[in-house]
Amino acid sequence: MDSRFTAFQPVSPPTTKKEARRRGALHQLWGPVAYNLRQTLVVLTVLLVTCLPALTETLPGTEPLTSDGDLAAQMLEGLDRFLSHRLATSVEYRQSFWKLDFSSREAYEDSIIQNRERFRRIIGVVDERIPFDAPALDATLNQPALVGIGSGYQVFAVRWPVFDGVDGEGLLLEPAQTPVARVVALPDADWTPEMLVGLAPGIPTGAQYARRLAENGCQVLVPVLIDRQATGLVNPRITHPTDQTHREFIYRMAFQMGRHIIGYEVQKVLAAVDWFCKSQPARPIGVIGYGEGGLLALYSAAADTRIDTAAVSGYYQSRQDVWREPIYRNVWGLLVEFGDAELASLIAPRALVIEASRGPEITGPSAVTTQSETEVAPGNLVTPLLADTRAEFERAKPFYENLRSSRNLSLVISEDGRGDPGSASALAGLLRALHVKARLKPQGNIPKDRRRGFTPATRQHRQFEQLVEFTQAAIRRSDFVRKQFWSKIDISSIEKWNQSKETYRRYLWEEVLGKLPSPSEPMSARTRCVYDRPRWKGYEVVLPVWPDVFAYGVLLVPKDLKPGQKRPVVVCQHGRAGRPQDLIEPTSPRMESVYKRFAAQLADRGFIVYAPQSFYIFEGQYRILQRKANPLKLSLFSFVLGQHQRTLEWLSQLPFVDAKRIGFYGLSYGGKTAVRVPPLLDRYALSICSGDFNEYAGKIAGTDRPDSFIFTDEYEVYEFNLGNTYNYSDLANLMAPRPFMVERGHKDGVGLDEWVAYEYAKVRRFYTFLGIPERTTIEFFNGVHEIHGVGTFRFLHEYLNWPEP
Repeated sequence: MDSRFTAFQPVSPPTTKKEARRRGALHQLWGPVAYNLRQTLVVLTVLLVTCLPALTETLPGTEPLTSDGDLAAQMLEGLDRFLSHRLATSVEYRQSFWKLDFSSREAYEDSIIQNRERFRRIIGVVDERIPFDAPALDATLNQPALVGIGSGYQVFAVRWPVFDGVDGEGLLLEPAQTPVARVVALPDADWTPEMLVGLAPGIPTGAQYARRLAENGCQVLVPVLIDRQATGLVNPRITHPTDQTHREFIYRMAFQMGRHIIGYEVQKVLAAVDWFCKSQPARPIGVIGYGEGGLLALYSAAADTRIDTAAVSGYYQSRQDVWREPIYRNVWGLLVEFGDAELASLIAPRALVIEASRGPEITGPSAVTTQSETEVAPGNLVTPLLADTRAEFERAKPFYENLRSSRNLSLVISEDGRGDPGSASALAGLLRALHVKARLKPQGNIPKDRRRGFTPATRQHRQFEQLVEFTQAAIRRSDFVRKQFWSKIDISSIEKWNQSKETYRRYLWEEVLGKLPSPSEPMSARTRCVYDRPRWKGYEVVLPVWPDVFAYGVLLVPKDLKPGQKRPVVVCQHGRAGRPQDLIEPTSPRMESVYKRFAAQLADRGFIVYAPQSFYIFEGQYRILQRKANPLKLSLFSFVLGQHQRTLEWLSQLPFVDAKRIGFYGLSYGGKTAVRVPPLLDRYALSICSGDFNEYAGKIAGTDRPDSFIFTDEYEVYEFNLGNTYNYSDLANLMAPRPFMVERGHKDGVGLDEWVAYEYAKVRRFYTFLGIPERTTIEFFNGVHEIHGVGTFRFLHEYLNWPEP
């Protein structure tokens, strides 16, 4: 188990003004934060003293719960074990996605078409590129386009179109003679094209592989990559600078819109390949890259069969630990189908040269805790172990052997895997694969930059701003894209709607949230009394779900139940960093003011109440769990859904529960749950979303809203392509024809009334078109991020058919 899960730290007082501001903002957005150690001890003491006479009492029909310690912490530890096992064994699961036919090259290519298309989609290679005849020279009256002259080639500053408003930029090394091959040479993210050519310091001369390839007669294009420098201030109207890197900042917003920083840069490579393919005379096309450039070289060749040869340096290895790497390498569902060896299979039988060299060494922040002052997601880069590179190389060999092209796959080792990239052996192997018969020439003279006052920072900023604006434009038009996505629904009647919505429910669960098989562990509830109050008793409940994964919560049972009586249930869900006890008898004034003891209030009104513990507690830990889950095409909600499936199954079996009258009411992250879980689980009769309903595409990824998650440390909230498929009105509509309600405080910093009202109006309209407008409502109240418990209580009484006191 990861060491980050061995200690759950209490919240300490803010130590800086920045930290105080951050906590204040998070409280406005989410309300609850984690207990400090003293409060936790108080809670445990109160529960122990309260239930001492009944510690051995269990709910009839259940086994005694005897577990010691913090069950919430144990729940996260169990999920960590589950995910770690899945990651370690992911190679075994991949086989079912591949139906390889080695009978001929044509048959093989046909057999992997679907795999390639899925790969292109998950890395965000989805936008149509702009055709162009040739790159444009990048010159001004003060700066020449010809920036240097080397041994047998010239160096030009160029740019080329990729999408509307997005260009590739970099250097073109044009040989004096007809080129022997055409190559895209990709630097690491923190290397400039000038470094890779020798026009600027920073790279050993032997590692300047763009220059070396040009010296050997290749036409070489060197693109600019988005770097890892801190982003700083993005919007001058929002004075909230961020210390996220440029790559992470673009990753976040792009991920929500079904794109990716990886996909954007692969598209820049493929735009160059578009030009290479039109150039005469025709020549072999190659890509070579190091570090982040190595990733892009591998991904580009896997995505496009026009690339004849790829060379990958300082990157290739097993990816089971991709969650430890910077978040901008997080690809939704990658490990379900693809490791580096499987990507090599998308390149086979084309040539692939793998160079084991030192990789970029990047030390990011440690696992983010509530004490952190950074919005940057944790993640490090280290040099791949030679043994790991060898092992992944061995996994790729059978693909080439079965295609009788073993000579097209090679492993080159630079100084025991710790040497510079672009070694002579690697370049010689690349040139041979590109059918260049001449031997690798000795190094020539290093060119000098003829520009005066040139600064790569200006170009980097331009490249960054282009991708930000392109993604923001995608957010602005997402409403139209979602309308197209939803164009096949039929709301002419409730019956027609129930039939047509199944496709959309399945897509949400499988493609956006991530679906697991139904709970597999035998039903065996364990309980113990923790509350004994005048009107009800409360029981801690533990339910097994999957190996190592269990559900935990507190069930409140009214004492005035009559024999044979079945009552409605309200499932009350806490927010981020919360616990079930916060909804019942909190010891913190803050939790009291936020939750208003609404679970206990409902129990006092005669409802059976269940308050589940969700995974979104201990912030640094559950965010890491999300990182582990995403490459497996899973999210925290994959497991939350499983917990609720098992909980609903158990509740429905209780003799005093009316299984047809189970409602859901959640605040903050619980409100987020309210539009993701009940719409997918038919056993929920209604759902109430409090303190979270929003116009979500802009809320999650917009740069023009100060309340956007793009400026906070909630790096785990992003859901792949949600922006193009479901906004909150769409998620709520999936609840129909079952009742749905929104609770919204005018002063709730999670959003603006105008945005909430705008998005909710679409829900009201939808229910009206179905002929059931009375089954949905919104209540605005003069408050903050908190439970109001007025209109929502009336809603529960009405639609769960239980008389008000």
